[in-house]
Amino acid sequence: MDFKKVSWPALLILIAFIASAQDNLPVDYLSKEFHNSRREAFRKMMPEKSVAVIFAFPERTFSNDVTYFYHQNPDLYYLTGYKEPGAVLLLFKELQKNGDQSYNELFFVRSRDINRETWTGKRLGADGVKEKLGIAAAHDAKNFKDFPIDFKAFNTVLYDYIYNDAPDDGSGCDVFGLIESFKKKSGIIPLSVNDLKLNSNIANVQPEYLSRVIDYLKSSIAENDHLQHNIYIQRLMEKPDSITLREIQTAIKSKKNECGDFNKIMDALRQVKTPEELVLLRKAINISSAGHAEVIKAGHSAMSENEADGIHRYIHRYYGAEDEGYPLIVGAGKNGCVLHYQSNNALRLNNDLLLMDVGAEYHGYTADITRTLPANGKFSAEQKAIYQLVYRAQEEVFKLCKEGTRFSDLNKKASEVIAEGLLQLGIITSKEEAHTYYPHGCSHYLGLDVHDRGDYNILLENEVITVEPGIYIPEGSKCDKKWWNIGVRIEDDVLIKKDKCEILSGHLARKLEDVEKLAAQKSKFNEMKLPPL
Repeated sequence: MDFKKVSWPALLILIAFIASAQDNLPVDYLSKEFHNSRREAFRKMMPEKSVAVIFAFPERTFSNDVTYFYHQNPDLYYLTGYKEPGAVLLLFKELQKNGDQSYNELFFVRSRDINRETWTGKRLGADGVKEKLGIAAAHDAKNFKDFPIDFKAFNTVLYDYIYNDAPDDGSGCDVFGLIESFKKKSGIIPLSVNDLKLNSNIANVQPEYLSRVIDYLKSSIAENDHLQHNIYIQRLMEKPDSITLREIQTAIKSKKNECGDFNKIMDALRQVKTPEELVLLRKAINISSAGHAEVIKAGHSAMSENEADGIHRYIHRYYGAEDEGYPLIVGAGKNGCVLHYQSNNALRLNNDLLLMDVGAEYHGYTADITRTLPANGKFSAEQKAIYQLVYRAQEEVFKLCKEGTRFSDLNKKASEVIAEGLLQLGIITSKEEAHTYYPHGCSHYLGLDVHDRGDYNILLENEVITVEPGIYIPEGSKCDKKWWNIGVRIEDDVLIKKDKCEILSGHLARKLEDVEKLAAQKSKFNEMKLPPL
């Protein structure tokens, strides 16, 4: 090869490919240049004389001394590519000096430990971060406590959700120790994660969703007593009207000391996807589509929910997905009417509908696809009527999916179509009753999180969102019994363009007739026979 004729970007890709191939690892991870560009983009949006602080997620105990498979804070991963716990990243607006050293970022990471690595695998350490991730100002996490940083010298300290319940391993340099050091250095006592997340959610609520939010807050307070002391929740519960909601939203958005503008900046960056991110999202979506198609073909009345769950997982791993972006929802009949059903343990699908909300996670990016199929291969008359109504609502929303549309208009259109359809079917007697059977929103952003960051305001080019109308009629509903236990959701992942959209999961059977045709095909899993235990 004549390297004189190779462009620098192509040469960097080639070097990364060779390095990954030598490590026997995938070669399509996001590059260190990508992560560096994201830090630079974040820095440009920071206010003058400010510092941003981003912690790794804490590890969580699965059983005794065994932790859950670790999942990094998506914000930290987005900015660095770092996948390990026990780290904190500092980004500075202006160049900083410490003696003869200058820097505009500092990254404190988990130290190398040969004894621990024997049990849990190799760590990057500070030197590995410098080499692999290209972050020159990398230090061992144990050095953060005494590193000379005067947070009070900055006009603004921007920070992400801080986990006050992080476990403490006693080292002083796990996430718990790093957070404690940050508190002492800065004098900041952050609100709990639950409070901050609720405040953030309330700040973005559209007035038409207010009744749903009130119901959600009531259930949240029942589970978490301390939320009763949240002043915004108190006010909204005392006076649940749109005027109060607007006043609270203004107050939340004006309180700069709750994370500064961190979430505003990160929302703006992550909601619009770069070309590199879209490559990984398409891969996650294609893998997920393959899993759905295989289960539709393999499904039969004697199959269990757990078996269908397992086929999805196998297909995901076969095509290289490391995980699922959220717990699998695989519910038949009445279970399909439970929005976040996760037990997946019914022994037979029988002749019910099977609702599958499943998305593979590939290199951190997750798909979010739902298909509903008849376990016996054919929709009944009632199942068909509900399915066609949900399909029609989805088609109408697709027409609005382009730059400039208000996010709230998507659910408004879906709600209108579903309400009119339920009325015509005689399931409801007034359109106001429709929310009983369609209780959730139609769309959300998609990316490193299944409910990804974004301002939920105006759709922009290169955002990826879901479109997921649904109808759920559980047993005991105030309608004819023939409709009971029918749950239908159809969900697709959509790329927003200037004057139209691209349905990224559109190649997966969605029309009723196409679902039935796919269900008539045979899967390799139908041929698999395992010996009895």
